[in-house]
Amino acid sequence: MLRETLEMNIKRIADFFIYSKNFLIRKSPFKSMLNSFVEGLKDFLTMKKKLKMAQYRLNYHRHQFQKMEQLIAENNNHSFLKGNNLNETR
Repeated sequence: MLRETLEMNIKRIADFFIYSKNFLIRKSPFKSMLNSFVEGLKDFLTMKKKLKMAQYRLNYHRHQFQKMEQLIAENNNHSFLKGNNLNETR
């Protein structure tokens, strides 16, 4: 009885190690953890460059928006943005 229980427990432990080994081979959590760490490190090291690119894009779009507003104001007689041409009709 004691021998059978001991053999059963040893078999269960061996099965657990086999399942664990197969899981580690199939999912490889250490490899995925290493890959995510490397990606995070790359993002951290290129953060300044990405910030500069985002600021450049923001300034570019702001400039385009201001040019568009200016064109609209120049072509619209009833616009308050027109400024100097507003009082010409008086």
